[in-house]
Amino acid sequence: MKTVINLVLAACAVVLVYICYGSIMGPINFDKEKKVREDAIIARLIDIRKAQQEYRTVHAGAYTASFDSLIDFVKTAKLPFIMKVGALTDDQLNNGMTEKKAMELINKAKKTGNWSEVEKVGLQNFRRDTMWVAVMDTIFSKGFNPDSLSFVPYGNGAKFEMAIRKDTTKSGAPLNLFQAQVSYDVYLSDLNRQELINLKDTQEKLGKYCGLRVGDIEQPNNNAGNWE
Repeated sequence: MKTVINLVLAACAVVLVYICYGSIMGPINFDKEKKVREDAIIARLIDIRKAQQEYRTVHAGAYTASFDSLIDFVKTAKLPFIMKVGALTDDQLNNGMTEKKAMELINKAKKTGNWSEVEKVGLQNFRRDTMWVAVMDTIFSKGFNPDSLSFVPYGNGAKFEMAIRKDTTKSGAPLNLFQAQVSYDVYLSDLNRQELINLKDTQEKLGKYCGLRVGDIEQPNNNAGNWE
């Protein structure tokens, strides 16, 4: 009988140790895995932001709510890049010369072949040439796969939610906003369920979005991420 009691007590002790270990390591393991996943997701959201910011430069300040359009833009679009040679001197600036006026004089000389006016104001070594560079070569590192933009890392094939807002301010100025987001449920649902519930409860009490988001269609935030 005594042996049986000792075995029961030993088993209870093992169970208690396991429970205590789980209560300590559960949150630690959850936070560790959450960080790994969110680092990858944040990197992807930053890529989306970079693509959207370049997209708007050639679309009258407007963003796109379509990943198909955004991905096609990244794959095929080219952006202007100004090659600058020379700079205006203080004397030239004080005399009212601007880069625009300088290029007008130079372009006129190219057409007419008469460079006397350019030489007179000392612009012989002044150049501003526009080159068109592929978006892929401008804002992304070598080997980047644009088709990955819409997919959530660790999301089992899930895609980011993306939305835009086209509006005007009270002064009548155009207002273009975008956001891309993914909820905790998409990329954390296979981890400790209670820790996920606790995390969401905390965020909801703070009035924060339960997930990761870049940009905001409710109010301008300079396209910041909610992790920044």
